Parts: sequence; structure tokens; C-alpha cells
Amino acid sequence: MITKRIIPCLDVKDGRVVKGVNFGGLNDVSSPVELAEYYNKSGADELVFYDITASAEGRKLFIDILTETASKVFIPLTVGGGINTVADFDRVLKCGADKVSVNSGAIRNPNLIDEAAKRYGDQCVVISADVKRVDGVFRVFAKGGRENTGMEAVGWIKSCVERGAGEVVLNSIDTDGVKRGFDLEMLAAVCDAVNVPVIASGGAGKKDDFITLFRTLPKVDAGLAASIFHFGEVDIKDLKTALRNAGIEVRL
Repeated sequence: MITKRIIPCLDVKDGRVVKGVNFGGLNDVSSPVELAEYYNKSGADELVFYDITASAEGRKLFIDILTETASKVFIPLTVGGGINTVADFDRVLKCGADKVSVNSGAIRNPNLIDEAAKRYGDQCVVISADVKRVDGVFRVFAKGGRENTGMEAVGWIKSCVERGAGEVVLNSIDTDGVKRGFDLEMLAAVCDAVNVPVIASGGAGKKDDFITLFRTLPKVDAGLAASIFHFGEVDIKDLKTALRNAGIEVRL
């Protein structure tokens, strides 16, 4: 049985980790370097680092803070934010990332996925999709959830996987930071459409939310969360023990 992964997420703005609700109202949390070091020691399976305003501000990702963060992490590190070219993939990988997450850059140029997968392998390319219900339809949003692209989300994600994305991070804007559980309906639709690992993001508020996620949707490979880990509301080792006790395979 494949073990389920628990992944903390560092949303980084101006070199600091921040967290909001529904992609807004951002509050300062901590240093990404300190948090990365903490999660590396606390049983996290992987770590995600997003420079959340790089695309909206039209700039490249902060390299110095990323390099320092990567030096503290000995678990797989996925990095995203301002990834628009294959050269951006190269730059981030050279800083110590294991995988590169692309969102707005792929929306502008879907061929970026093909090019990056061909050069670095499917396992390196992660499609991150920020999705929100608009009139009952799952729509893709760009620029950190600020801009409705009008694209239907499940079809878009499926096309990205067909181009070579080896993993999907599904960020539900509707449940982000709300702490009432993962967006199971949205996740089910994506899991049914693709045959690569799917990471659930947005909505975790307690340990039971992860148990419900993996029991309800066995196809989901990982649960990603931010504030509940950052503020000590859920301890990763305690969460994994609870998952194991619930019959869900995890790496302890």
C-alpha cells in the first residue's frame, strides 16, 4: 500500500511566511527558513514553498530566501511562484528544489509544461491549480487567486497532465483557510480525471479532516495544510499516529 503524505505549505510574501482566508487577509507567521527547519525535523513527508505574489507582481521568485530554506530541508521540496519559462525551472532546481510547481505561467503558455517535462522529467513538473466555484462550475484562477481565467478546471488540469505534469496540487479557494474540511467534491472530480498523484489543499482544520479525506477519497495521495501546522493546532507526528490508528498507511 502506498503511504499517504502530509505536506506543510509555506506561503511566502516579501521573504516571510504569511497565511490568510480564501486567499486574502494575509497575516505574518514566521521566517520560512525557521519553519522549514522545524518541519524537516517534525515528520513532514515533503514541503511546499510558494512565493505567492511573484506572478501578480510580475517578478521572479526570491532566490536568496529559497536557497537558504532549501539548505535546511532534507525532504522533497516543491517550489512555485513566478515560474514562466524553462529557465525559471532551471534556476529554482539549482537552488535546491526537487520539484517545480507551475500555475499562472502554464495558463499563459501551456507549452511550458511540455518543455519542462521533456527536459527534467514528468516527476519534476507539478501543476498547481487555484480553483473556485463560479455559478456552480469549477473555474481556474490565476495570479494567486486574483484573476478568473474563465477556464473549466477539471478539463484544464487533465490537459496539463496529458502534457507531462506528474503531480497535481488542487487548491480550493472556497475552503482555503476556512478549516471546515477539504473540498471533497472538487477533489473527487479531479481524481476521476487524472492518473497522477493528487495533493489536496485548502480547508484542513483538525486531524479528523485528514482521516475523512483519505477514507472518502483513497485516490488522493497527500494532504497539504498551512496554518494548522504553523500555529501548532495540529502536530504532524500526532496526526500521523491518528491516521495510522484509523487504518491509513503513513510514514511514521
